[in-house]
Amino acid sequence: MNAVVVRTRAVIGLAVALASANVALAVGAHAATIDTIAKQAILLDLTSNTVLFEKNADERMAPSSMSKIMTAYLVFEAIKGGRLTLESTLPVTERAWRMQGSKMFVELHNNIKVDDLLKGVIVQSGNDACIVLAEGLSGSESAFAAQATKKAKELGLTGTNLTNATGWPDPNHYMTARDLALLAEHLIKDFPEYYHYYSMREFKYHGITQGNRNPLLYRGMNVDGMKTGHTEAGGYGLTASGEREGRRLLLVVNGLPSMQSRADESARLIEWGFREFATYSLFKGGETIEQVPVWLGEQDTVPVSVPKDLNVTMARADRSGMKVSLVSSAPVAAPIKKGDVVGKVMITAPGFPGKEVPVVAAQDVEKLGFVGRAFAAAKYLVFGAKS
Repeated sequence: MNAVVVRTRAVIGLAVALASANVALAVGAHAATIDTIAKQAILLDLTSNTVLFEKNADERMAPSSMSKIMTAYLVFEAIKGGRLTLESTLPVTERAWRMQGSKMFVELHNNIKVDDLLKGVIVQSGNDACIVLAEGLSGSESAFAAQATKKAKELGLTGTNLTNATGWPDPNHYMTARDLALLAEHLIKDFPEYYHYYSMREFKYHGITQGNRNPLLYRGMNVDGMKTGHTEAGGYGLTASGEREGRRLLLVVNGLPSMQSRADESARLIEWGFREFATYSLFKGGETIEQVPVWLGEQDTVPVSVPKDLNVTMARADRSGMKVSLVSSAPVAAPIKKGDVVGKVMITAPGFPGKEVPVVAAQDVEKLGFVGRAFAAAKYLVFGAKS
């Protein structure tokens, strides 16, 4: 079959063409450059699932208290599943009460509401609160850690092993920056109703008011979460997320030498991501992109669309050179079922690695009967393919 070139409506001012090619997927946008003193880092645009910057993102590291994001995730999951409510109370064991490091200052043998314990974990980074939740959910912290590692694998965190609920130093308690980013993304998207905990600037419990340790909450830069961490092995780290002009960025940094460098480097990287890149909306999911020719079908063309909204993030400087192409073998042979992949959309630009997403049929097209096929074949021999 011949490749057919057609014209379609303007897409950000550019024409769309049909040709033959295969489907692939790109996820990076690295035309703009930056560096960091962090040992590990990754910066994502969650709106388009694009990596803007990474450094040693798959290297094992001590996540410190940033792994408490998993503790919160499992609690949110238990609430959503009906095992707990925010008003449920959990008992404080002596082990939880004696836990060292950052503390919520739980009272021995008291029963504390899950809502308060979550604030103690998220705002105050309370190790004691983590153990109360872990023991309440799983019977012991070690059983909770096994559950956390299992959940990590289910979520696709391939470089993660968790041995406790707090991030307490342990050579077998490790994650990668990419895994932390993926976990944070899951929490934001899976439990949007609870994400507001991460924007709380302070929490008072047992007569003690403690401020949120996330330094970017106080810098007026649209950051609304997530979690700091620090151990001797891991250095100073931060997982942070913020939204500006419809774009949500997510940053993970670790291995920084001080609290000040953690605050400054994190702010610099996120501001760079918002300033140098933009996200462009190309097509809505289910929206007809074009009519693709059909071979031996009950109709001559089939409308095609992308399965979900197609957004692309690239350096603002590359925007003027962006080209969008619709690529498919044409005509497509009937029968065609709604949802069948019949091509792809390709986005290219100078300095941009490219992005390709599948295009699917928006409706069924039945195959012609014997007489119809014979007539179509004769017509093709006489007049050739449409162009």
